[in-house]
Amino acid sequence: MPEGHTLHRLARLHKRRYGGAPVEVSSPQGRFAAEASVVDGQVLKTAEAYGKHLFHDYGPAGVVHVHLGLYGTFGEAKLPAPEPVGQVRMRLVGRTHWTDLRGPTRCELLTEGEADAIKARLGPDPLRRDAKPELAWQRISGSRTSIAALLMDQSVLAGVGNVYRAEVLFRHGVAPMLPGKTLDRSLWDAMWADLVVLMREGVRTGRIDTVADEHLPEVTGRAPRRDRHGGEVYVYRRTGQPCLVCGTPVAFQELAGRKLYWCPACQPS
Repeated sequence: MPEGHTLHRLARLHKRRYGGAPVEVSSPQGRFAAEASVVDGQVLKTAEAYGKHLFHDYGPAGVVHVHLGLYGTFGEAKLPAPEPVGQVRMRLVGRTHWTDLRGPTRCELLTEGEADAIKARLGPDPLRRDAKPELAWQRISGSRTSIAALLMDQSVLAGVGNVYRAEVLFRHGVAPMLPGKTLDRSLWDAMWADLVVLMREGVRTGRIDTVADEHLPEVTGRAPRRDRHGGEVYVYRRTGQPCLVCGTPVAFQELAGRKLYWCPACQPS
C-alpha cells in the first residue's frame, strides 16, 4: 500500500497539472460515472493529501476522495489521451496532461463536511504543516498496545505505513513490542522529527531511503538493494539478512495482519 509520501507527491502533481482550470472528469469503467458527471468541467480548486488519502477540491461541486488501498494506481502522460485501457475508475483531462485512476479502494464524491469528517478521524500527518504531534503522543502514551501497532494505526498517526514503521523503530533502537505507554516522551519527539525528515525526503525523491551515509553500499562495499519498492533500508523486507549495523539476522513476524521487521540486537526488548 502506498505510504503518505506517495499521496503528497500525487497531490502536488495534480495541483500543478490540473489546478486552477476546468478539468474533464469521466469514468470509463462506469463505477464513478454519476459522480464524475457532477464535477466534469468544473475548476479544480486544489488537491491535497492527508495521510494515505487524496482529496480533489472542486469547490461547491464537491470533493473527490481517493484512497488507493493495496492495488490503486495513477497513470498519466501528456495529451492527447489515448482510448482507456482496462478498468479505469476515473480519468482526468486537463490543459496539457491526462491521468487515469485504476483499482482504488475508495473513489467517491463528498461534500466538504464529509471530507472534513474523514480528516478528523485521522491522526497527525508528519507531512502536513498543520500537524499536531501532541495528539499522537496522547494516544500513544495512554495505550498498552505495542508501539509497532500504534504507528500503523491511522487514527494515531496518518501516512506511516509498513516501511516507515519498521525503519523509524530501527533508527531509534525501539523494540517493536514495547507498549506505547512505556515509550519515553523525548524518544517519541525524536521519532516524530525523524519521520518528518524521512517522509519529506520521500516526497522529494519518490522513494523511501532510511540508511545513514556510513551504511550505504558505496561506503560499505555491499550490493545495492534490489527490490521493487526501491530505496536503501535497514530492516524492511530483509528477513534473515545481516543487520547493516551489527550483523545480526533481521527478524520477522506477522502483527495485526501486516509484516513486521526488526533487528533483535539493535532493538532489544
